[in-house]
Amino acid sequence: MWSVDEHLADVLFAAAPLPPIELRLLEAQGCRLAEDVRAGADLPPFDNSSMDGYALRTADTVRATEQYPSVLAVVGDIAAGADELPKVGPGQAARIMTGAPVPPGAEAVAPVEWTDGGTGTGQAADAMGGDQDAPGDELRVLRPVAEGAFIRRRGSDVTAGDTVLEAGAVLGPTQLGLLAAIGRATVRVRPRPRVVVLSTGSELVQPGEETGPGRIHDSNSFTLTAAAIAAGAVAYRVGGVPDDAATLRAVLEDQLGRADLIVTSGGVSVGAYDVVKEVFADYAGVDFRRLRMQPGKPQGYGRIGGERGVPLLALPGNPVSAYISFELFVRPVIRTMLGAPDVHRPVVRAVTTAALRSPAGRRQFLRGRYRPADGAVSPVGGEGSHLVGALAQADCLITVPEDTTALPAGSTVDVVLLTD
Repeated sequence: MWSVDEHLADVLFAAAPLPPIELRLLEAQGCRLAEDVRAGADLPPFDNSSMDGYALRTADTVRATEQYPSVLAVVGDIAAGADELPKVGPGQAARIMTGAPVPPGAEAVAPVEWTDGGTGTGQAADAMGGDQDAPGDELRVLRPVAEGAFIRRRGSDVTAGDTVLEAGAVLGPTQLGLLAAIGRATVRVRPRPRVVVLSTGSELVQPGEETGPGRIHDSNSFTLTAAAIAAGAVAYRVGGVPDDAATLRAVLEDQLGRADLIVTSGGVSVGAYDVVKEVFADYAGVDFRRLRMQPGKPQGYGRIGGERGVPLLALPGNPVSAYISFELFVRPVIRTMLGAPDVHRPVVRAVTTAALRSPAGRRQFLRGRYRPADGAVSPVGGEGSHLVGALAQADCLITVPEDTTALPAGSTVDVVLLTD
C-alpha cells in the first residue's frame, strides 16, 4: 500500500503547465497570463474632461461669484471623439462633454453646475441641452475654477512602457477591460485545461429519470465536473457509462480528442465488474494502487491514447471517496496545468470539538465545519463514504494521521479548507 504523499508526488510528477497560446480577450477569461503585458501608449491618450462643462482659462474666473459672475464668450462645442478643436483665448470658453479632448488654450473645466449653462439668465443650469451655447453666446461662470480642475491628464492612469499586468495574473473582468483599454485584442495565456469527467457503473441513472430496483442516480459526474470548473478547468461531463468494456473503450477513444485530462469514478476496486481496471490494462503506463487513506483507498493514474498520451486519474466510485480524492489529487493537477502557484488547498490548525477515531495505519479524512473565529472544527456526519448529505454540509476535511487511532475532544488537528 502507498501513502497519500507518495501517490500525490507521483501524480504531480507527471503534471506540467499547458503550453501558452494566444487567445482573444473574452476567450482568455479565467486564464493566467504567460507573459508580462506592457502598455504601448499613455492612458488616457490625451488630456480630456471628466465632466460636462466648459473649457476655459483660470485667470478669467479668479473673481467670479454668483453675484458678480465672470462673463465669457462661447467659441464652440467639443463632443467626445472630436478631432477639430477651437482655440480658447482670454475671455472665452468652449462647451465640452465628458471624455472630450481639452482644447488648446484651456487650463481647466468648469462643470455646468458652476455656470448659468449659457442661458444668460444668471441661474445655474441642471443640464446642457437644446440649442443653447451656439458660438457667440455668453456664459456666466459663478465661482473660481482652479488650474487643472476636472481635467484627466494624459498618462495619469497608465504611462507608455508601464508593466500593467504581470505573468501569472488571472484574467478577470477588470483585467480584460484594462487590456482592451490599452488596445490589446489578443493575449498570450496558459489555457484552462479541458477535463473530461466520466462516471462508470451500470447501476447509474441520470437525474430526472426513474431509478428502479438496484439503480441510483449518478451524482459523481456532477460533483466532479463542478469541482473541476471551480478549480479553473473547462469541464465536460460524460455520465453513466455502463460496466461494459467495449462501451467504455469507445467512450474513451471518442473523448481523447478534446481532453487535457480524463477523470473517472468507479470501477477501480477488486469487484468482479470493475471494468475500468480491465480497460485501462490495455494501456501501458496506467497504474492501480491502494493507498493508506480512508476514504479513497483504491486509486489509479497514468496516461492513455498515443505516444504522449492524455493524463488519467481514476477515482473510487463512492461519492465521498470520489470527492475527497478529487480534492487531494485531481485539483492539484488542474492547478498545475493552469500554471497556478497555489496548487494545494490551504491547511490550518484547529481544535476539534468532539472526540475522533481512525483505523490504524490509515490517514483519515473526516468531513467537518471550521469556525475561523475561534479556530474550532466540528465533525459533520459519520465516516461512511456514501454520506453525501453530510458532505454537502462540510467546508473542510479533518485529518487524522496514520499513526493515530483516537483523539479526545480539544485535540489540535490539521484541517484542509475546501472553500476559496
